[in-house]
Amino acid sequence: MMRFSTLIKYPADWMAGGQGLHDSVLTSRIRLARNLRGHPFPGWARREERAATLDLMCSAVEALPVMKDAFSQELGNLSSVQKQVLVERHLISREHAARGNGSAAVIERRQTYSLMLNEEDHLRMQAIRPGLQLASAYEALSELDSELEESLEFAFDPKLGYLTTCPTNLGTGLRASAMLHLPALVLGDQIGQVLHAVNKIGLAVRGLYGEGTESLGNLYQISNQSTLGESEETIIRRLERVISEVATHERNAREKLLEDDPAMVADKIGRAYGILRHAHLIESKEALGHLSLLRFGGMLGFFPEGTVVLCDTLLMDIQPAHLQLHAGRQLEPEDRDAMRAEIVRSRLQSLASPDNRCPNDGSGPDSYKKPSSDS
Repeated sequence: MMRFSTLIKYPADWMAGGQGLHDSVLTSRIRLARNLRGHPFPGWARREERAATLDLMCSAVEALPVMKDAFSQELGNLSSVQKQVLVERHLISREHAARGNGSAAVIERRQTYSLMLNEEDHLRMQAIRPGLQLASAYEALSELDSELEESLEFAFDPKLGYLTTCPTNLGTGLRASAMLHLPALVLGDQIGQVLHAVNKIGLAVRGLYGEGTESLGNLYQISNQSTLGESEETIIRRLERVISEVATHERNAREKLLEDDPAMVADKIGRAYGILRHAHLIESKEALGHLSLLRFGGMLGFFPEGTVVLCDTLLMDIQPAHLQLHAGRQLEPEDRDAMRAEIVRSRLQSLASPDNRCPNDGSGPDSYKKPSSDS
């Protein structure tokens, strides 16, 4: 099995982000909740019962072909920093990280699949893909789900579907979500009405780390709320359609900003670049905000190709637990702020200053073009 240090040594495959019409969609994630028939759910199970179900599930999960050379570990054997790194990479939930003995995580080597064992439910399995790929992520996870059903019997009712600890997951047990980067809608003061419209049709909008967290770096997570009474395909089709519409609104907002106030756009991006290139102390929230604008500049063509991916990697590497793992010790907030600034300065050292010429007068960056319908 893979060691923790090997797992987090390289960026995950899904950190590449989206492209073309959906370049504002960073990732697509599908999660399925399952419980074992005849075994008490984790919250009601005694310690020995949790241990027994964990052994049963670990054997089945580790035997999956896709989990060859995977990372598999009981949470009680991981440090608090290691668990928080997995949370920052969206590989386990904050609730799962709070658990210890009797719970485990099994993560595929490229981090495209992650299974939480004995979280709120016996099994919380997820697939993550770059960009808007909810359908393909579901197809892949559904195949893994079917393989597990050959060796594990899940709690299922003909009328209610898959039985889960929380009634909101009853039925399909499906939670589909996408992470979107929406700086133009925020700068153009349109984000409120767009998110209100999304909420109105029964979808949930959350922050960077899901339920109960705030939006940082202009990042928003949109997901389904209902899991009962509809097929998985219907839920995913509706969610993909809405996310595609939000991505279109973001593109339209970019064009409007460049047309109406190019100086403001250039100023915001230039200031973000200046602070990130020269700051010696920077807090997490401020760094995420400036990196968001730098990423925005990369999407508009103010910076060379590759800047967006660089920003996506930095967004992860400057998180508190990642910094402490990098340092090999617990860090006080001031030390984290200094290390964060040092890492950002180092990574951006060769990044030339933004081409701040007005993009819509024919003299500025020409790489921001309205994509064709087949991009």
